[in-house]
Amino acid sequence: MKKKLITILMGLMLSAGLIGGCGQTNNSSESVKQEETAEGKELTGTIDEIKDFMFVVTDKNGTSYGFTFEEKPEGLENVSNGDTVTVKYTGTVSEVDPFEGEVISVEKTK
Repeated sequence: MKKKLITILMGLMLSAGLIGGCGQTNNSSESVKQEETAEGKELTGTIDEIKDFMFVVTDKNGTSYGFTFEEKPEGLENVSNGDTVTVKYTGTVSEVDPFEGEVISVEKTK
């Protein structure tokens, strides 16, 4: 009888913890992300590689950044490997983490 009661109590405590933990939302981080994505950013560098779903740009310091996309961004069809470009994007780009954002356009610079 005691084993059943302890098992039921443990199950109820586990369920209450899961329901309470999953029900929390963090609205402040969502508003910060929306503000960050509203800002447009630019990166100038050399195109190293172009694929069907991504391209790689290396800046003047030799750091490579990968940009992924679902639909080809404006101007990507006009550039090729070795061209110097300016990439306009929203979100965050990192040399180690995957690209989180949207590529707005790719412009060839002279």
